[in-house]
Amino acid sequence: MEMEKSRNLLEKLGYPAVEVRDLPTSTKRFPDGAQYRIELPSVEGPVALKELLKAVDEYGLTIHRVSQGSGIMLQTDEEIQEMCRLTAERGMELSLFVGPRGTWDISAAPLTSAGKSQALRHEGVDQLVYAMEDLIRGANLGLRGALVADEGLLLLTKHMKEEGLLPQDFVVKVSVQMGACNPVSVKLMEDIGADTYNVPSSLTLSKLAAIRQATDVPIDIYIEVPDNFGGFLRYYEIPEIIRVLSPVYIKFGLRNHPDVYPSGKQWEATNISLVRERVRRAAIGVDMIKRYCPEAVTSELGAEGLGVPVVPAKVNS
Repeated sequence: MEMEKSRNLLEKLGYPAVEVRDLPTSTKRFPDGAQYRIELPSVEGPVALKELLKAVDEYGLTIHRVSQGSGIMLQTDEEIQEMCRLTAERGMELSLFVGPRGTWDISAAPLTSAGKSQALRHEGVDQLVYAMEDLIRGANLGLRGALVADEGLLLLTKHMKEEGLLPQDFVVKVSVQMGACNPVSVKLMEDIGADTYNVPSSLTLSKLAAIRQATDVPIDIYIEVPDNFGGFLRYYEIPEIIRVLSPVYIKFGLRNHPDVYPSGKQWEATNISLVRERVRRAAIGVDMIKRYCPEAVTSELGAEGLGVPVVPAKVNS
């Protein structure tokens, strides 16, 4: 075998030594035995969430997780509690991004072409502390899931759980902007605290299969990808994605839409339109599942491992 020593070391360490081109069926599952769950991202605030839930009912869909990009920091206590209540009533996971991060800091580096790798990471100690405070505030308001995009913060969430600063069942979802894209780097994310990991959207099935062999945490993957992550539409791959990547969150973003982060009242009408269209796209994806892999097993709402908020929430003084 070419490059034998390097490949032998990967095997010795328990990683795939070649791309997994035969695409084996994953035998790994969510705690309830399901293969897939569905996520809708960019649900920016309670008004957008209410419209999303209306559309979900209209299409008769089961959505397991809603996530949001503007962050815990830019919502009032009342808004976060309302989002927690609305999702908890249905047994849905709610995942909100941590607040201050690279592109919102005063440093220009994440906004330059050469500094984009810093993206949403936290510069300096104070920014880490701010992010930790965001997580603590969210948890105190009933939140049981959040997105992070910094390796240091990810490790700190693990220690925060150990120290009782975050609940043990708090689901730490790693953002696609972390960019880890091979079995070793994704396994590292699992080792330092990731409960689910959003893989880059451009990875082939063989590359994704290798990641699945190396890690046990659920993989999140965009089926329809926002333009700034490539704009791919992978609907016809859904059956193979479920078979090969289980347990997997099937995630429906949206092409051809404005960047609404950080969001607020100025984007409310746009956000309502966007969430309704994401639900429509999810309905198209669910139809693909019914048509091509009806035997695939999905979770019930409220299933084990979902970061369903806790209400009524109590704010620590």
